[in-house]
Amino acid sequence: MPVDPAYQPAPRFHALGDEFFDPVRAADLPLKAVRFRNDAAAATVGLPGLSEAEWRAHFGRFEPLPGQPGPLAMRYHGHQFRTYNPDLGDGRGFLAAQLIDDQGRLMDLGTKGSGQTPWSRGADGRLTLKGGMREVLAAEMLESLGVPTSRALSLIETEEALERGDEPSPTRAAVLVRLSHSHIRFGTFQRTAYLERPDLTAALAEHARANYHPTVAEGDVPALMEAVVAASARLTARWVAAGFVHGVLNTDNLNVTGESFDYGPWRFLPHYEPGFTAAYFDRFGLYAFARQPEAVFWALTQLGGALKPIAEVEPLTAALNTFGPRYIAELRVAFLERLGVKSLGEAADQRLVDTTLALLREGGEALRWEPLFHDWFCGFSSSERALRGPRARLYQGEAFDAFRFALFEHEPDRPERLAHPVFAAAEPEEMLIDEVETLWTAIDQGDDWSPFHARIDRLRAARAARQG
Repeated sequence: MPVDPAYQPAPRFHALGDEFFDPVRAADLPLKAVRFRNDAAAATVGLPGLSEAEWRAHFGRFEPLPGQPGPLAMRYHGHQFRTYNPDLGDGRGFLAAQLIDDQGRLMDLGTKGSGQTPWSRGADGRLTLKGGMREVLAAEMLESLGVPTSRALSLIETEEALERGDEPSPTRAAVLVRLSHSHIRFGTFQRTAYLERPDLTAALAEHARANYHPTVAEGDVPALMEAVVAASARLTARWVAAGFVHGVLNTDNLNVTGESFDYGPWRFLPHYEPGFTAAYFDRFGLYAFARQPEAVFWALTQLGGALKPIAEVEPLTAALNTFGPRYIAELRVAFLERLGVKSLGEAADQRLVDTTLALLREGGEALRWEPLFHDWFCGFSSSERALRGPRARLYQGEAFDAFRFALFEHEPDRPERLAHPVFAAAEPEEMLIDEVETLWTAIDQGDDWSPFHARIDRLRAARAARQG
C-alpha cells in the first residue's frame, strides 16, 4: 500500500504492555463483498483512495497497516446489568490499528466479527450481516444528529452462514471495522482494580490522560475523573436530545472519551416515552430512555471506585458529583442546537427544554420525536413552514403556546441554513425500527443495497444542512 503523507501510525496501547491485551490472529474469513466503505472517514486517518484489493486486505483479512504491531484483543471486566463479570474482554473483535487523525487525535480501528479470541467464551466470534448493517446505520444517524460517536469504516460480507437464536437461521455473516476515539472502557480500569494492581491502574490512568485528556496535569487522577465525567455528561445529554436509546449501558460499553460505540439493540424514540427500552432482555427498564443519565452516573461511580487505590476518595467524589450539573447544562446546549436557536441565558434556555418535552409529552404518539425538531428548526424562521406542514393540527393548545413562547424568545441561529433542500421536505430523516427492518428486507430478500446506501446519503445531507 502506498503510504499517504497524512498517515500517522501510533500504536500506543501496545506500549502499555501485555498485561492489557492478548496478541491474536484474525479468522481466515471467506470474503464475499464490500457492502459499505466510509471513504470520508478513511481520509481523516490518512487512508484515502484504497483500492478494492487493499480495502479487503486491511479490513477483511486484517493484514497489518504500515507501522502497526498486529491485532490485539483488549482485556477488561465490567458490570453487565449491574452484575460484575470478570470474564469479559474482546471476544469477537480486536484493536487492529491506532492512528492520528486530521484533528491530531489518537484513533482506533476496532473490529467486530473478526473471529475468536481468548475472551470468546465458546462463542464463534462472528457478526451477522444484519447486526453490522444496524451498527452502520446507528453511527450514521447519530453523527448526523451531532452525537459524539464512533464511525463505521467498513462492512464486508463473508460467505459464512451463521446459526443465531434471535434471527431466522442460518443468517448471513459480516465483519465490521469502526473508527473510534478510544476503546478504553470503564471496565478496563475495573479489571486492574479487581486484580489489585494499583501499578497497572496508575499506568492506565496516565495513558488515558496523556492520549485523551492532555490538558489534565500528569498525576492528577481526580482531574482525569472530572474530564471523563464531563465527556460522559455531554454524550448522555446528546443521546437524550437525539431521542436515542443505547440499550446496553454496561460499564464495558462506556469509554473514557465520552464517545458512543458498540451498537447492539439500539432504538430511536418514535415519540416521547420515558420508559422506552431498546433491548428485549431489559425486562426491568434499567436502560430505558429516561434512565440513561442515571445509568451513566452509576457506571461513573464504578469507574471512581476503580480509581480509589491511586487517588484520594474526597476529590474523586467531588469530581463524580459534577455529573448532574454538567448533564443539565449540556442538555440545554444540545436542545438549542437541535432547535437551531441561540442561547438566551440559563433560565430561558431551561424553559425551552422543559416546554419542548412538555409538548412532546402532550402530543403522545401523534407527535413523533424527530419531526418536531425538523419542523421548528431555527425557531421563528420556521413558523410558517411548520404551521403549513403535515403536523400543523398538533401545534395548538396550552402546551404548544408555552413551547412557542419559549422558542420565539430565542434568536434563530444562522437561519440561512433553512435554504437547504432538506428543510423543504415535509418529513425528516428518522431511523425507527420499522424503517431499519424495511432496509434489511430489501437486502435479505433481493440483495438490494440501494435503499441502504440512499438512506446514508440522505443522513449525510441532513447533517450538512444542520451544520450549514
